[in-house]
Amino acid sequence: MIPAQRRELLLRELRGMGVLSVRELCDILGVSHMTVRRDIMTLEGEGRVRSVPGGVELVSQVRAEPSYRDKSRADVAEKRAMARTAASLVGDGQTLYLDAGTTLGHLVPLLWTTAGLTVITNDITTAASFSDHPDVTLFLVGGMVDRENRSSVGDIAAATVGEFNIDTAFISTSSWDLNRGSTTPSREKVAVKRAAMAAASTAVLVAGADKYGSFGTFKVAPLTRFSSVITDDRLPESSARAVRELGVTLEIAVPHRTGETEEEGSQDADPSA
Repeated sequence: MIPAQRRELLLRELRGMGVLSVRELCDILGVSHMTVRRDIMTLEGEGRVRSVPGGVELVSQVRAEPSYRDKSRADVAEKRAMARTAASLVGDGQTLYLDAGTTLGHLVPLLWTTAGLTVITNDITTAASFSDHPDVTLFLVGGMVDRENRSSVGDIAAATVGEFNIDTAFISTSSWDLNRGSTTPSREKVAVKRAAMAAASTAVLVAGADKYGSFGTFKVAPLTRFSSVITDDRLPESSARAVRELGVTLEIAVPHRTGETEEEGSQDADPSA
């Protein structure tokens, strides 16, 4: 078989099993461990499979998002690292859109000393955290409330966001990959994200590496629509290379997995953090 045929057979086997070990794939395909690893690297770069310890799994469809509270407890070090990278893009006096999500919630304490900011957000927790800041002009976008994610969504929220001229829109996502871009299982979220991107001079996707290689039912935007993508250092090198080959600026945020300060804790722990 030529490599393309072999990779299609690999994908066909994964569709039946969901996950396979490298040893099993060597037996199925009749090739060496090194060849299987190369095929996995190629498919992973295309966002079609994802490496797991000792093997590979097919990318999965995200049908529902975890609750805000559950998300706030997961991957905290990685979220803080991505927030630090995002904060480095912000200057005094800018108008920002902060999309709903716990990763962007970690931006709040990092922007506390940035002068003259205007912050637009559909995230209720982010708005509450900024509400006591004396030097931030704050707009909480109205609309239908998604209680599980503590945010406003839908056409009314999108229409409000469209009234602003935004310098940088930081967009969150529950799923992303090379071919589908940023996606979501929630139709109500699409219009708000697209409105923020359309209103902004610069749109930045902030997306955890654990969400790469999965997809939701509804498309938000291709990766090429973003000025840059910020992710963490768990993204496989093959995937990072494939994203950069699209012409997308990819920023890899390296977490401080030990020694994080209490001041950088979750918003649930401290309303001003």
